[in-house]
Amino acid sequence: MLYHLDFHVEYPDNVSQKELFAIWAEEADAALKAKEAGVVVDLWKCVGTRRVIAIVNVPTPDLLDQILLDLPIIQKNGQRVQVEVTPLRRYEDFAADLKARLDR
Repeated sequence: MLYHLDFHVEYPDNVSQKELFAIWAEEADAALKAKEAGVVVDLWKCVGTRRVIAIVNVPTPDLLDQILLDLPIIQKNGQRVQVEVTPLRRYEDFAADLKARLDR
């Protein structure tokens, strides 16, 4: 199942930008490995903000929740990360459904 993930990353006053970048670099390594493995379909960093958008492919919402809890950015900065999750339906499947409904 495909999911759209929208990460918004903040950091507390007691963490320097350099410390945040170290956490984020660890997260980037994990994300790129997940992309190589096919779990992450693709991901983007939004320009000028601490926001990352990802499309992931996992079989269950339970597994997605487990993956999110294990992310370095969540483990080390979780109280400052908001993730909006939207399940996605392939458009081709939606279009086929519409055509089938017309034939009823």
